[in-house]
Amino acid sequence: MTEFTVGDTDFLLDGRPVRLLSGALHYFRVHEGQWGHRLAMLRAMGLNCVETYVPWNLHEPRPGSFRDVGALGRFLDAARRAGLRAIVRPGPYICAEWENGGLPHWLTGESGALVRTRDERFLGHVERWFAHLLHEIVPRQIDRGGPVLMVQVENEYGSYGSDQVYLSRLAGLLREGGVTVPLFTSDGPEDHMLTGGSLPGVLATANFGSHARVAFETLRRHRPTGPLMCMEFWCGWFDHWGAEHVVRDPGDAADALREILECGASVNLYMAHGGTNFAGWAGANRGGGALHDGVLEPDVTSYDYDAPIDEYGRPTEKFWRFRSLLAAYTDGPLPELPAAPDRLGSPATVDLAGWASLSAVLDALGGPESERPVPPTFEELDLDRGLVRYTIAVPGPRRPYPLTVRGLRDLATVYVDGEPAGVLTEDEPQLKEPVAGPARVDLWVESLGRVNYGPRTGETKGITGGVLHERQYLHGVRARALRLDAFDAGVEPVPFRTLPDSGAPGLYRGTVTLRGAGDARLQLPGWTRGFAWINGFNLGRYWSVGPQQSLYVPGPVLREGVNEVWLLEFEEASGPAPFLSQV
Repeated sequence: MTEFTVGDTDFLLDGRPVRLLSGALHYFRVHEGQWGHRLAMLRAMGLNCVETYVPWNLHEPRPGSFRDVGALGRFLDAARRAGLRAIVRPGPYICAEWENGGLPHWLTGESGALVRTRDERFLGHVERWFAHLLHEIVPRQIDRGGPVLMVQVENEYGSYGSDQVYLSRLAGLLREGGVTVPLFTSDGPEDHMLTGGSLPGVLATANFGSHARVAFETLRRHRPTGPLMCMEFWCGWFDHWGAEHVVRDPGDAADALREILECGASVNLYMAHGGTNFAGWAGANRGGGALHDGVLEPDVTSYDYDAPIDEYGRPTEKFWRFRSLLAAYTDGPLPELPAAPDRLGSPATVDLAGWASLSAVLDALGGPESERPVPPTFEELDLDRGLVRYTIAVPGPRRPYPLTVRGLRDLATVYVDGEPAGVLTEDEPQLKEPVAGPARVDLWVESLGRVNYGPRTGETKGITGGVLHERQYLHGVRARALRLDAFDAGVEPVPFRTLPDSGAPGLYRGTVTLRGAGDARLQLPGWTRGFAWINGFNLGRYWSVGPQQSLYVPGPVLREGVNEVWLLEFEEASGPAPFLSQV
C-alpha cells in the first residue's frame, strides 16, 4: 500500500522525500474529451501532480438534487492513467473566479452572511454535499491505489473569516467521511490570513506570485516545521470584461518559479492550464482597493489565465521556460508532448435561418410569471444563471419623471411601452429620458456573474432595492425568469420566425457546415452581448466590450457536416453573419 505523509521538513511517499510539482487544471473548465490531452501536457511540462477544485453549485443545482458528481471521479481516473498524482480542493467555497465562489445560489440566498461559519443550517447543507462528493474522492486516495495525495480544508479562509470552529468542523466532516490522506489549508502569506485560515495539526500552505523567500519566512513564523509549499503560484492572471488583457512576462514568471524551487519547496502552478468558463459560470470581482468592496468587475468567458498551456491546449513560451526549469527536478527525461488536437479545417460561415423575440423565448422556455409587491431577487426566483424580465406599470396620468433602479445587479435593458429606452447598470441606474405615466416598463435584467472573492461573495442578483419614479416606489411587479439551463433540452418549443431586418435582440437559430471538424473560434463581429450554443453545448457569454473577441469551440463539440448554432442576443446584432475561424 502506497502511503503519503507530511514529515517535519518534507512530504514523504512510502517514507522517501518527494517534491510535489503540481499544476492546476479544472476538470469543469475543460471538455471531457480533451482531459487526456491536457493531462499529458502537464506531464510533458515536468509536473508529477494535478490539482483541481470542485464547484458545489455545478453539481447540486437545487438542494438534494445532484448532477454528474461522477465527473470528478472520472477526472481523477484520467489523472492516474496519465501518470499524475492529484490534489483535490472540495471547498465548500473555492473562489476560482467561478460563479459565487462555487457556493450554490440557493444556499447563499437562504443563509446570507451565515455561509462559511459554524451555523448549523449551513453546515447541514455542507454535510449532505460532502457525503455525496466523498464517494468520488475516498476510493481514489493513494493508500487505496488511487492518485489523491491531499485534500484541502475550505479555501483561503483567512482572507474572509476567523471561525476556527467552522474549519475544525469541516476537517472533521472530511475525516468522518473517510479521508485518510493529509489535509491542508492555503492562504496568502500574511499574518492575519494565516492565523484566520490555518488549523493546528493541519498542513498550512501559502499562495503568492512572487517573492517566495519572504512568503516562506512568513509561513515559517506560523509553522516552524513541515514541508514548504506554494499551493497557488500565480504564473498568470485572469481578465475582466471591459478591461485590458492581462499578461505576465514568461521570463519573470520563470524567475519566480525558480526561487520557489531553490527554497526546496513544492509548488502548484495556478493555472497550468486554465480552460474556459463555459455556460455562463464565470464569476466576478469587486474592485476598488484592498477591501474588494467596490465596482463590479465581471470575469470573461475565457479562463486562459496567460497560463503555460493556453486555452486551446497549446504550449506557450512560458511552457517551454517552465519545462526547461522543471526538468532539473525530475527523474529521467521528460515525456514528449502529445499530438496536438484536431483543428478546424477551414473557416465556415453560420447560415442564420430563424429568429424569435426575447418575449417569445421567455414564453416557450421561461419559468412561471409571478406578481410581487416589490421586485424579487434572482435567488427568490431560483435563478442561478440567466435573466429576468421585470414588468411594472407607471400610473397615470402624470408628468415625466426620472426612473431609477435601486440596487441593480447587474445590467438592465429597458423598454418603455415596447420601445428601447436604454441600458442601466449598477453605477448608472437612471434612464436618461424621464418617463411619463401611464406607461409599461419592462426591464430585462442579467447577472454578469456572482462575486467569487471578498466580503460581498454571495450577494443577491436582480433588482434588490426597488424601482423609483421620481422619489416614489413603484409597486406591483411581475417577474419571470429565463434560466440558461432551460436550453439544455433544446429549443424546439420556441416559435421561430424569419430574420428581422433590424438585428433585434432575441434568439437566432442557424447552421454551419464543416469539412474538417476540430478546435475553432466562434467570431461574432457586430454582435453586442449574449450567449452562444453549438450542437446544444453552451460556449459561454460573448460581449463586444472585450477584451475577449471570440469564443473557444472545443473540437469534440463539432462534427463533420451540419452543426446547429443558437445565439441569444440581448441588445443588438448589427454585424455580418457569425463564422467559425481556425485557432
